[in-house]
Order: sequence, then C-alpha cells, then structure tokens
Amino acid sequence: MRKHFTATAFVVRGDATLLHWHKRIGQWMPPGGHIEADEEPAEAALREVREETGLVCEVVATSPEHAFAQPQQLPAPYAILLEDIPGPSEPHKHIDLIYFVRPVDGAEHGPVDDPTLRWVSEAVLRDDPPMDPGLPDAPAAGVPEDVRVLALAAIAAVGSRSG
Repeated sequence: MRKHFTATAFVVRGDATLLHWHKRIGQWMPPGGHIEADEEPAEAALREVREETGLVCEVVATSPEHAFAQPQQLPAPYAILLEDIPGPSEPHKHIDLIYFVRPVDGAEHGPVDDPTLRWVSEAVLRDDPPMDPGLPDAPAAGVPEDVRVLALAAIAAVGSRSG
C-alpha cells in the first residue's frame, strides 16, 4: 500500500486548540497536509496552518535540544501516526508527524473566517459533546479519540511552556 508523509499541527491558544471540519472525511481534525518535496516536516506543519487558518505559528518543542552545533537539529514531532486514508482515489496510508504549535505574538494573522474552524476548549474536549460543523447535510459529531487525546496533550504541553 502506498504511504505519504504528512505533517499535522495542533494549534493551541490558552486552554483551547483549533480544529476544523474535514468535509471529505466527515470529522473534526487539526490543520495538516502533505509534506512537499524539499520541505522539512515542521515547516510543512506551519505552512498548512497558515494556508488553512491564516494563523502564523511557531513550533513548541516537546523534546530536548542536544548540546552540539552540527548537524542542525530539526524540531522533533510529538508523535508519529500511521493513518489509513480511504478514497476517493486509491486507499493509502499517511505517515503523519504531529507537532504542537502556538500563534506568534505580534505576527500579522490573516482572517480566520471559515465557519468549519472552531476553537475547542479543554473542557469541551473532555466532555466530547457532538459539535455542529455548521454545514448543510453534515451531522454533529464528537472529536475522534486520537484527536481528542493529542489535543489535550497539546494544551497541557503548550500551556506549561507559556511565558
């Protein structure tokens, strides 16, 4: 089965993370997408956030940086998932590198006017009520378990590193 490398970013602001309703898959997900040729994974995660939300973000380190100058160290993902992706083309898998990020203070942010984007609080993630995606023919749905668990971990990790 074909495998594609992807990068996903859990954007955290305060006690909430930003999720969007993925119309084709029909579930709540964080921003993310395919890593392009010659692109570093964390760069891909930040690019996808900017493209999908208009937010300029920075990666929050979730592992230590080691005490050497060379070779350059890239931000390590918090987790790496192997995800089954159904059609519409042939089914395949994503090797998904998961990052935790936060909006950059003072950065110029584009408009976030997409009705399918939602800041979801820690309390809502814990209660997991069905959320209305605000689209015709899209039923209310809870957040998938993997997304909920990682979103809660992101809120805890980024909150513990806030200035």
